[in-house]
Amino acid sequence: MDKRTVRDVEVEGKRVLVRVDFNVPLDAKTGRITSDSRIRAALSTIEYLVKHKAKVILCSHLGRPGGKVVEGLRMRPVAQRLSKLIGLPVLIVPDCIGAEVENVVDRLNEGDILVLENLRFHAEEEANDSSFAQSLAKLADIHVNDAFGVAHRAHASTVGVSRYLPSVAGLLLEKELKALGGILSNPGHPFAALLGGAKVSDKINLIQNIMDKVDLLLIGGGMAATFLKVQGYEVGFSLVESDKQTLAKQLVQTAQQDGVSLHLPLDVMVAESMNTQAVGEIVSIGGIPPDKYIVDIGPRTIESFCRELVRCRTVFWNGPMGVYEISQFAKGTKAMVEVMATLKATTIVGGGSTAEIVEDMNMTDKMTHVSTGGGASLAFLEGKSLPGVEALLDK
Repeated sequence: MDKRTVRDVEVEGKRVLVRVDFNVPLDAKTGRITSDSRIRAALSTIEYLVKHKAKVILCSHLGRPGGKVVEGLRMRPVAQRLSKLIGLPVLIVPDCIGAEVENVVDRLNEGDILVLENLRFHAEEEANDSSFAQSLAKLADIHVNDAFGVAHRAHASTVGVSRYLPSVAGLLLEKELKALGGILSNPGHPFAALLGGAKVSDKINLIQNIMDKVDLLLIGGGMAATFLKVQGYEVGFSLVESDKQTLAKQLVQTAQQDGVSLHLPLDVMVAESMNTQAVGEIVSIGGIPPDKYIVDIGPRTIESFCRELVRCRTVFWNGPMGVYEISQFAKGTKAMVEVMATLKATTIVGGGSTAEIVEDMNMTDKMTHVSTGGGASLAFLEGKSLPGVEALLDK
């Protein structure tokens, strides 16, 4: 990685503003944190700063408050969970900028940890407002970006602050860039990309950017319907992006020309509707009824995909194989998690819902790397620059 990290700057006695991604999922009824994986992911950087006697000031967004104060999206529960995880007191303030916050920061001792209030209570955060960025910068001597999940966003706390403070990467951000950068620059072969999710349009740029790097492309999920359609198959009521059919056909041709082994479903599960009462039926791809939806990959496809993955040395996965939220349509996705957990290979999971599925199955520690950023990981692997990374100091 060609950017400086927190290890490359002197932090002892310094006020360090750390942009973390504490946008944790909350229970809609109780407001309780349902997964603390994003907090855990940031611990290495926080512990490093505490050990090296920095004054640690953490800032994050939580949910989508739309630029106004939403009581159910305050950071206090996050600060309390962090305190429990790290085994240290964690202070909290009622805002993220202003005189009251500055007074608390002035009284911080070396090794203290402070969590600022939800950044997105201020609309200026997402607008990358320079005055808001200056107010944040006023709190600190050094800025550390450790929020890979928002590194693709040019916000005040990811980009704006870097105009006023020296900005470096945190240890999580460094880990993300090395893991994802490794599969672009030097993957072990055979290298497979396992792609699912609802739409082809979400993955087109990714497929185009990695086509000359992968040996195998395995496509499931809702996006498979568009590829099956262009090959002449009936796909029923399944979503087909008509404006992407020509592109899908071109991608199939490019795979053939580049010697990439493209694997589409051999069989699928179909259902009359996508709800918890629906009953699935396994059919071959030549026998999909015109009045049903594709809701999962079938057993022959699971067997085929597993057989291909077992021989790989690198696997990148993004997107479920079916409607995972409905238990009877989750078998294909779960099978992919289970096989990836057994591979003697570098296994990278590309964040978002895919990361949540791996976590739900308690398989995170069985993967080489599970990204904390869905949109950011896709943007990076599409070859796009990430504003939150570009803003950091070069080595």
